[in-house]
Amino acid sequence: MTWTDKRPMSPHLQIYKLPMTAVLSVLHRGTGAALGLGGLLIVWILARAAGGEESFAAASWVFSSFLGRLVLFGFTAALYYHFCNGIRHLLWDAGRGLDLESTRKSGYIVVGACIALTLVTWLVAI
Repeated sequence: MTWTDKRPMSPHLQIYKLPMTAVLSVLHRGTGAALGLGGLLIVWILARAAGGEESFAAASWVFSSFLGRLVLFGFTAALYYHFCNGIRHLLWDAGRGLDLESTRKSGYIVVGACIALTLVTWLVAI
């Protein structure tokens, strides 16, 4: 056994806590990927709608199920998060809010706005 076998991984993922900006950055990329997949769902539902009433009824049944509504809720949350965080990035590109305290506050604003917009959308839709 060499001395390198005993060295801990650094930073160890169970010990190291990612900064909020890093978590939000990963989440931004993840929601972008989710929106790409959600775009395929939009194309699918539009194709079913173009296919006629029976075809659309089958797709409507899928989206009215519990799992379908859960997917739609997640898509809505991803859309709003990606949108709000995109505005935050545009402000950063303009040179505003780049200090540590502003990035922390804007992160909380983005998360809060995402939650509020998602809930309001679903309360209005239901």
